[in-house]
Parts: sequence; C-alpha cells; structure tokens
Amino acid sequence: MNLDQKPLEALIHELSRLPGVGEKSAQRLTYYLLEREEEEVEKLASAILTAKREIKECPVCCSYTDQTPCSICSNSHRDHSTICVVESPRDVLAMERTGKYNGLYHVLHGTIIPDRGVLPNQLRIKELLERLKSDEIKEVILATNPTKNGDTTALYLAKTLEPIDVRVTRIAQGIPFGGDIEYYDEITVATALDHRTEFRSY
Repeated sequence: MNLDQKPLEALIHELSRLPGVGEKSAQRLTYYLLEREEEEVEKLASAILTAKREIKECPVCCSYTDQTPCSICSNSHRDHSTICVVESPRDVLAMERTGKYNGLYHVLHGTIIPDRGVLPNQLRIKELLERLKSDEIKEVILATNPTKNGDTTALYLAKTLEPIDVRVTRIAQGIPFGGDIEYYDEITVATALDHRTEFRSY
C-alpha cells in the first residue's frame, strides 16, 4: 500500500464499519469529508466525541440521555402508570413521533437470541422488574419488533410478568412480521399502538 494512502484507507475502513455503510458509501463519505473545510470536519468529530462522552443510559428507563433521569422519565405530565417496552432507544423516537403515546418507556437494548448466546440476563429485564415493584404501574405494553426474536422476547416477558398484578398488552400487527418499528411511518406505528391487545404467554 502506498504510504500516502494509509490515512485515506484507514478512514474508508472505519466508515465502512458503520451500519448500512458499504465500501462504496464509505469511499463517498471519505471524499466528501476531505473536500470540506477543516473547521467543518472538526465540528463533526467534536460532536461525535461529545455525544459519546456525555450521553449515557437513563438509570430508570435505560434509554440514552444527557440528563439524569431522562426528560421523559422526569416529565410529571406523562402517564406514569404505563410502560412501553422496546428493543432500542431508536424505537423510543419512533413512538414519540406518533404523538399518540404519553406513557413511559423501558429499553431492553436487544432481544433474546438463544442461537447467538443472547440470553435474558443480558437484556435490561432485571431493571424492568425492579420498576414494576411500584404499585403505580398498571400496564406494560410489549412493543418489541414483530420478528422471530422480538416475539420470543415478548413471550418470555409475558411469562415473567404473569405473577405481577399488571396488565400486559402487545402492539397490534399493523407492522408486518419481520419489520423494525424505527423504519415505519408515524401512522403505522400509532395504529399498532392504538390496537394493542391483551398478551399472555400461552
């Protein structure tokens, strides 16, 4: 490899490791950045480092936040009797875009995937159960994605929550099987939320 190409190749390599960014996209991004003013690139680099350093998990809902607790958990105008369980912080944004949900959230940070060794104790399920010790919680909405792994996780949670005096519901199938909540429009997500049904593990 040409010594002059090392920084270029390194940048392309790092960008290609990002989700959804292939080799060609990484090349385009690299040349785009090289054509920008240094000040622009420094702002981007600074924003990435600042976000990495300052954004943490909310100690209550486990979503990402720069304050403790997050603005949703600390909002007294929201319905604190309902918790919507989602796979990812990105799903919180999708739900919030609908403007239809005014309760709280709980982020699992993944799903149960036995064949990959991802087990329940690796998700934020313990934290959810801790929250449910409060008599204030009346309903848990299982909004994991309608995929094999999402359904497996929902069934596990429903079984786990059976001994607890709380209503357990599942979002409706307005989102087709195999879909990810974060990629659907607000109307589809809102419909799935509005038409949620009672959910049991049997």
